[in-house]
Amino acid sequence: MATPTYQPRATPSSDGWRNPPIGGAPSGGGRRLSHEPRPDERQSAAAGPRPQPGFGLKGPRRSPHVLPAESLGSLTLPVAEDGVVIGIDPQNQPAVVNLLRPSPLEVVLVGSMWLAQVLSLRTVATGARVAVETARPPAWAQMAQAAGGGQQCVSVHDVRQIAPQGASVSSPVLVVRDMGARPPRNQLAPGPWQSVLTVLPFLGPRSPQLLARADLVCLQRLSPEEAEVVTRIMRLPAQIGGVLPTLSDNAMLWCTRDSHQFVMTQPTDAETNLLGGARRMD
Repeated sequence: MATPTYQPRATPSSDGWRNPPIGGAPSGGGRRLSHEPRPDERQSAAAGPRPQPGFGLKGPRRSPHVLPAESLGSLTLPVAEDGVVIGIDPQNQPAVVNLLRPSPLEVVLVGSMWLAQVLSLRTVATGARVAVETARPPAWAQMAQAAGGGQQCVSVHDVRQIAPQGASVSSPVLVVRDMGARPPRNQLAPGPWQSVLTVLPFLGPRSPQLLARADLVCLQRLSPEEAEVVTRIMRLPAQIGGVLPTLSDNAMLWCTRDSHQFVMTQPTDAETNLLGGARRMD
């Protein structure tokens, strides 16, 4: 059997892994140990008691990251708009709408269930809950099951069977009402952190009242007659109203009585696999 060999051990006079005797002179002809301060540090250190070498780490030896107390007021944290990303604007920038607010918000969508479900999925992605009151529960069941990764983030209720949702700042709720062009009276009014989105496939007899009461309106492609009604109620410029009958399936106009913005929705692969492609009618 071969005789094993070993590396030679460090001698007491070396500066290897062996520690010098406590209280003894440092080895290596008076060389400075790694935990002892340098001579220039001794000279530049402030007067007063110094920590003994070997008792804890010295910590950072420079302080460019330290600010005086009077400078703290100038620190800022840039934060962009928060809310639901609904698509891109004509400048190819993300378009964001805040659907959940501390004040009541009533939204009317004249368009497809497809768009309402995309908005619901993206609202869930922000950490909110969605409660759907609908006359066609099977059409919402698959989306509700897929949303939230198995958690109950979307609940589906029959007409007039929806209960109070207990909305709060830590648990905001978007109530989606999908009951055709003549929706019954709303049982859950908008409130703090509880917004209501009413889906209209087309304009019906009660639509002018709903539009006039809404805080925010989303419009997909309309007929020329519907465009005239909406232009008058929402006080849109005539050229904007003239574009509404020509919108593509994934384009929409978000508007209030004071402003308007065209937006193009770009569904993700997951949204397309679940809901299909963009469409105006379901």
